[in-house]
Parts: sequence; C-alpha cells; structure tokens
Amino acid sequence: MITEFTEIRTERLVLRPLREADRPTVLEIQTDPRTNEFNPRPPTVEETEQKFAYWLDHWRRYGFGYLVVLEAATGKVLGLGGVQVRQHAGADVLNLYYRFRPAAWGQGYASEMAAAVVDWAERELPERPVLISISVGNKPSIRVAERLGFTCFLEDMYDGALSRHYRKITS
Repeated sequence: MITEFTEIRTERLVLRPLREADRPTVLEIQTDPRTNEFNPRPPTVEETEQKFAYWLDHWRRYGFGYLVVLEAATGKVLGLGGVQVRQHAGADVLNLYYRFRPAAWGQGYASEMAAAVVDWAERELPERPVLISISVGNKPSIRVAERLGFTCFLEDMYDGALSRHYRKITS
C-alpha cells in the first residue's frame, strides 16, 4: 500500500520527505561519532550510503519514510526522523527513528518531531503499531519515548546492543 505524504509542520519544525540531495547531510549526521554514542557498531560511510539508498527505496515503495527535520524559522537541517516499516516478532510495525545534530540536542526537537510523526502514523496507518527500539544506555531517547506515552514491553538484543522496545499500550 502506498500512502501519500507531503510534509508535516509543527510550531518550530518542518518535516519533509528525504530526497537524493540530502545524501551529504545524512552522511554527516549518521557518521558523526557524537550521534553514535550508544551504537555498539557506528556505521561506516559505505554502510550509511547503503542505508540511505534503502531509505529512498522505502519512500518509493510506501510513499512515506524517514524525514529531514528542518527548523521552520531558518530552514536549517536539525536532524532526521520518521517512521519506516520493519518486521518485529513476525509482524509489520512502524519503526520510529530520530537522530539529530548535537547542536540541536536538549531543545525538545526530538519530542516535537516524534509526537507529530506518531500522530500522523496513528491517523494514516492505524493498522501498523509504532515501535521504538532504544539502547538501554540512551537515557535521552528513553525520555523521549516515555514523554510520548510509550511503555517498554520487551528488553533484548537489537542491532548489537541490549535494547528496550517501546509501544503505546491502548485499552
């Protein structure tokens, strides 16, 4: 199923689809050692290139995916985030992802972006639950997940690190 996504605007942010011209910025953010503090195997440039190609292909296949996060007032790229289809325990889920430049940390951008994306996903793709997988040591990302109303339901190894998997519990 292809979903049509254009952009999301929040009070301070513009979230727009990833495009080929974003490659250098994505490579910079994804390979910055500071943004990989909790990653047991920080990605190489080659791995990031492959991941970027996969992310663009996801956009072609599904009509949504990871986004570029811009500061609305300046147009400056703050980071990346969004949802993408992934398999977890044999089911299709939407993986919520966020990675920001260190200069954008601590200003609530990740929470603002994630809340807007989760709202969009719950409205547009309600059949696929949103899941957040976070390394247990990544306290800032854990706080974002908890602020969004997500609850840890499983702790196991994921992507080479002991991780907590979060989802919203609905009654």
